[in-house]
Amino acid sequence: MKGKATIAVLTSASLVLGGFGFIGDDVVRAESLKDKIHDVKEKREENKSEQDQTKKEIEKIKHNQDLLDAEIKKLDQQMGETETKIDQKEKDIAKTREEIEKLKAEIAVLKKRIEERDKMLKERVTAMYENGGTVQYIEVILGSKSFGDFLDRIFALNEIAEQDKEILEAHKNDKQKLEETKQKVEKELAQLNQQMKELESLKASLKQKVDRKNALLSDLKEEEKHMHEELGKLEDEQDLLRKQQAAFEAEKRRQEEEARRAAAARAAAEAAARKAAAERAAKEKAAAKKSSSSQSSSNSSSNSNSTSSKPAVKKPSVSSSLFMKPSAGYFTSGYGPRWGSMHPGVDIARGGTVPVVASASGTVIKSYYSSSYGNVIFIAHYLNGQTYTTVYAHLRSRNVGNGASVQKGQQIGIMGNTGRSTGQHLHFEIHKGQWNMSKSNAINPRQFF
Repeated sequence: MKGKATIAVLTSASLVLGGFGFIGDDVVRAESLKDKIHDVKEKREENKSEQDQTKKEIEKIKHNQDLLDAEIKKLDQQMGETETKIDQKEKDIAKTREEIEKLKAEIAVLKKRIEERDKMLKERVTAMYENGGTVQYIEVILGSKSFGDFLDRIFALNEIAEQDKEILEAHKNDKQKLEETKQKVEKELAQLNQQMKELESLKASLKQKVDRKNALLSDLKEEEKHMHEELGKLEDEQDLLRKQQAAFEAEKRRQEEEARRAAAARAAAEAAARKAAAERAAKEKAAAKKSSSSQSSSNSSSNSNSTSSKPAVKKPSVSSSLFMKPSAGYFTSGYGPRWGSMHPGVDIARGGTVPVVASASGTVIKSYYSSSYGNVIFIAHYLNGQTYTTVYAHLRSRNVGNGASVQKGQQIGIMGNTGRSTGQHLHFEIHKGQWNMSKSNAINPRQFF
């Protein structure tokens, strides 16, 4: 019994010492993140001196490039508006077609009713002809057996005449409604044809804008041969580095908060373990006093597992890897040398409205429109003690802003064709560490998916 009590005490001590080990890991991770923030600050200082040298060279071509970039941005906005109009026009066309189908069904009902009534009226006319024509009142008088019978016959004739009148009136109204419905169908069909023409006109307008944009990109081809994946002007890099530092600091605060919560949870677990050990030791001591031959009571413990369910996503599905594929589609260009320069990411293409999601949980560094990458989003991550930066470029639209906290698989935008792009696709980069203008920290995203 004494041995078991000793084991319980040793177990409690082991848990306490283990808790210090966990706290030590948190301190190491916090220090590592501080080093990363310090590196970003140093990079900002280096970047400023590089800017001063590079700006002198850029000024020579800046004016023409700015004019073309402004034109491209204007075209991107017009293309977005035209795409929205096309979507609305397609909805209007679908609604018009639905109205036409309803009117056709109504016409079918009217035609059937008119045909049935025509048949009945023909039978009435045939019967009248076979009986020698319309019954005259004189025949009613001569055929009456009494004055009461005469009145009954008169009322019957009047009722039949009134019913015939109602039938003829309904027949006339149905034919008139049939003509009106046919005219309405013709009007709806004309409207549908007009809507189809307008849709074709919008699509033609969109094609002209795309062609114009491609022509402008062709004019810039020589200047941007080695700038296809650049993120714009050096001023943007300085701003991006500043926001990158802020994002990493936000990640640091989040990590520290998680560490505090984990430490509190461990302290609570250790206190519960110590209490349980003390209770077991007390029970064993009491049992030993009662009878030396009694068997020690068995202790049972229950383990509780908590699982966190990730919100279901349509496309793409969240994977268990460090980074997930950020959008549906096929790879049109990989990581590595391309067109005489280094392609620091991958291109994923797919037609239609394609959602783009965060490849991993993190904090948005910057979400803005770049002259080269169009709508682009940078996200900072701190995973397994390592900082990463992901880039999502050429988006049609952006759903998150600067400083936002995003979860893995959360939609952040829609795949597009903005900036210096000649077709709808997502340009995606992963940098091990912070992003820099030379993209020296870029790694191949395909190793994760």
